[in-house]
Amino acid sequence: MKKILGLVLSTSMLLYSSLASADKAVLAGGCFWCMESDFEKLPGVTKVVSGFTGGKVKNPTYQGDHTGHYEAVEITYNPEKLSYQDILDHYWINIDPFDARGQFCDKGSSYLSAIFVANEEERILAEKSKALVIKEFPDQTVVTPILNSSTFYPIKGKESYHQDFYKNNPIRYNAYRWNCGRDKRLNEIWGDRASH
Repeated sequence: MKKILGLVLSTSMLLYSSLASADKAVLAGGCFWCMESDFEKLPGVTKVVSGFTGGKVKNPTYQGDHTGHYEAVEITYNPEKLSYQDILDHYWINIDPFDARGQFCDKGSSYLSAIFVANEEERILAEKSKALVIKEFPDQTVVTPILNSSTFYPIKGKESYHQDFYKNNPIRYNAYRWNCGRDKRLNEIWGDRASH
């Protein structure tokens, strides 16, 4: 009995420690297929989910009503391997922070960039990271806002094909990304730092 109890306790502790060592960040950067692809390649990221956030409509859908929502990703990461600052650094070099109409070929409010912060510590780090981008590009206006986090709605059901789209449909995904001019524009802004 002691052995079984010990096994249950150690399994519970392992599960708790793995949950305790996972943090989340929610970011909008235009097409969530591309954001998912760019962040899943980052060492220390354990999961990236495509969805919507920032609006008031409950249970938004891609083909239906997602008024006021941003296309966004929820990034789960191991803070022992990756910091929130690392997430922010990677974020900036994967968006166009100057486009007030959307991102790359995708225009409209749901394609705008935004950082969604969950607490004051994240807000301070996000504001500092934005200030560095503003300093680096003094002749341009950085339009990416820092917003309070709100409910994140993962894409699911009939629209769940959006999850891992870049893995499940690589030909369509790569054609879309190239035709959208995402990597070309990232290279123009960030040069060798662009992470694609």
